[in-house]
Amino acid sequence: MDPEERVRDIATASLQALSEGGLSELTLRKIARRMGGSITLITHYFPNREALLKAVLEYALADADAFLGELEEITDPGERVRTALEWFLPNSEEALLQERARVALLTHQGAEPIIRQHLQRMEPAMRAVLARGVEDLVPADELDGTVDMVRVWVSGMALSVVEHPEIWTPERQLAAMERFIRMLSFAEHAAG
Repeated sequence: MDPEERVRDIATASLQALSEGGLSELTLRKIARRMGGSITLITHYFPNREALLKAVLEYALADADAFLGELEEITDPGERVRTALEWFLPNSEEALLQERARVALLTHQGAEPIIRQHLQRMEPAMRAVLARGVEDLVPADELDGTVDMVRVWVSGMALSVVEHPEIWTPERQLAAMERFIRMLSFAEHAAG
């Protein structure tokens, strides 16, 4: 198997473990068992749990950077804001898994310095995505405040979905997003 693909598979299994059982499920042995192999399957790529956790966190950061590049290619401001907001919604099984893993990590940020460091790096990346999503729709002097408001909304929506996935179907998430966009002062620019 391609080493890059194997590392991705290990990171995915790690996210699933975090999502289902929190940080206590993120051990080399448990991830190996989850993947149906021996611990050497994991230690070949990650010598210890901290290296594994770091790789999982780096994937999340790389995902944000890649998405920011995709946003740059969207020229219509209304489409860009919708795309940016939708990216934050846990409206698929994979996105919900990632959001559950993020919530699990949040609860351990005091105990694991690497998690706190990652969160400190991740927040500016999240804000950059949102800023790019709305920057053409608000005056420059209102950008930071708008990003604050939108960040709170997407975080609240994501947490609501984690808490009550049976209520927050993908369709309901998208409908709530559309209502939120209409409530924003730049709604006339994002009409679609």
